Amino acid sequence: MKSKGNIFTENKTIIFTILAIFLLSGCFGGGSGEQEWTSLIYPDKTNSKRNKKHGIYTTLEECKKASLEELSKLGLKDRGDYQCGLNCSYHEGMKLDICEKMSK
Repeated sequence: MKSKGNIFTENKTIIFTILAIFLLSGCFGGGSGEQEWTSLIYPDKTNSKRNKKHGIYTTLEECKKASLEELSKLGLKDRGDYQCGLNCSYHEGMKLDICEKMSK
């Protein structure tokens, strides 16, 4: 015969396992799998708050190439910088783009 402490422990383990599966499925599954990379151009590489959204691309490589071309076109290759953000969306309250990941 099991004691009440063991049943409670088993129920906590089951609940914890179900919760972990639910959370992980939200992080790794269920998405469309599509990626959007947003090019952000920084005219002054020392000021990351000031940027220009240049475009949206389907791959990171396209985003990098377009960002470098835009920096050259604007004459900012030495002074400016860029980053590519994955699946960005504008946050109205913070007045900036929030991205899942930033890459260069």
